[in-house]
Amino acid sequence: MKKLFGLLSVVLLAVICFTQPVDAAKKEKRAKYVFYFIGDGMGINQVNGTEMYLAERAGKIGVEPLNFTTFPVRNFVTTYSAYNSVTCSAAAGTALATGEKTKNGTIAMDKEHKVPVYSIATKAKELGMKVGIATNNSIDHATPACFYAHQPDRNMTYEIATDLPKAGFDFYAGAGFVKPEKKDSVNIYTLFDRAGYTIARGNDDFRKKAAKADKIIFMQEQGCDMGSLPYAIDRKPGDLSLEEITQGAIDFLSKDKKNGFFVMIECGLIDWACHSNDAAAMFNEVIDFQKSIQKAIDFYKQHPDETLIVVTADHETGNFALGTGKYELNLKALQHQMVSKGQLSKKISALRTTHHYAVTWEDVKKLLSDNLGLWTKEELKESYEKDLRHRYDKAFSNGEQEMVKSLYAEDEPLANTAVQILNRIARISWGSGGHSAGYVPLFVLGVGAENFNGKLDNTDIPRQIEALMKR
Repeated sequence: MKKLFGLLSVVLLAVICFTQPVDAAKKEKRAKYVFYFIGDGMGINQVNGTEMYLAERAGKIGVEPLNFTTFPVRNFVTTYSAYNSVTCSAAAGTALATGEKTKNGTIAMDKEHKVPVYSIATKAKELGMKVGIATNNSIDHATPACFYAHQPDRNMTYEIATDLPKAGFDFYAGAGFVKPEKKDSVNIYTLFDRAGYTIARGNDDFRKKAAKADKIIFMQEQGCDMGSLPYAIDRKPGDLSLEEITQGAIDFLSKDKKNGFFVMIECGLIDWACHSNDAAAMFNEVIDFQKSIQKAIDFYKQHPDETLIVVTADHETGNFALGTGKYELNLKALQHQMVSKGQLSKKISALRTTHHYAVTWEDVKKLLSDNLGLWTKEELKESYEKDLRHRYDKAFSNGEQEMVKSLYAEDEPLANTAVQILNRIARISWGSGGHSAGYVPLFVLGVGAENFNGKLDNTDIPRQIEALMKR
């Protein structure tokens, strides 16, 4: 019997000795390829609402999952800043980039504006990894800026842009730069050229130049809006998309796979749509965002033991609510909206210009029907038509229009009212045109994903990513 116990002990010890190193090696696998996706303004209801919208479009009640909501780790995150319960994008971007809380409006500096705080992108570069920063807003906008710049005020866009070559990252992409020049200062494109950056304007130009470039800045074509790419709902053939930017980042950063890469990809237009309380534009942005995330998933399938994909948000925007009192939604009504509120405003302005104010009510009804489905696809209450008629009377009188202002847009009052009515028909509502303190979602796939379980703050995310990159 003693011999039997002795033999069993030896066998057990051998099993432990052989299995422990294997398990330890599996647990200690390094995140060599890191994708960090940030949906600006993308709260929990923005995600859930998009899934319910997709389900309704397919004739179902429930949800039609987005690709990232199926990730094995699904969590939620707090977002408050150093001095405010409700954060701004700069403070939230700093937290997500550096793991440090700061004052609202601050780009990657401490809360007293005394010293810079450094991002995981900088730390990835120090580890020898290739680094990319991408957005569908301007490259000097708050969220991307927090990964490479250090400024006390997010509105210092020229100064933010001058920090870009100092960071020395390999790939930058977005709409462009909103303030390339400043009196008595060097043009930022001159600074980029001196630092060895190749400028690519448009996807075709990028494909021509990327192979020979050591470092590249990928933007929209000359003459496009340098503040943002077009909304997905407004995109026309030939317009640059975040999906193309994401594929470009993967291709460029993969040219040398020796030490891997880190890339942050922001969908900033979710936030812009929410600031405008434009639900259809927002749903389309979230749907479009998953196309970029799919590029990362495809890469993960080729490198499953070395890739980490993190999808989260900096804050919720708009206090977006699903339901207005009745125990039902009608989200499918939003599929009839063919353009963003901003583009609808432009169409109304163009109608006024071309008709020299001699615009009939039937002209306006046709415009709203063609672009929102009102009357033809969705019946209108008498009170809704009365509201629209009132706006029509004001819009096409000879008086000056008082535009409806949100953070990033100025819209025609008629367009604003029409979109509000479609939102009511869909039975969704907005509490504000600003940010809220609500939780934001977190979805994680790949090596080390289990480390993102448990209640988290936004500062925990970059700390975990850094630890996984350093394994």
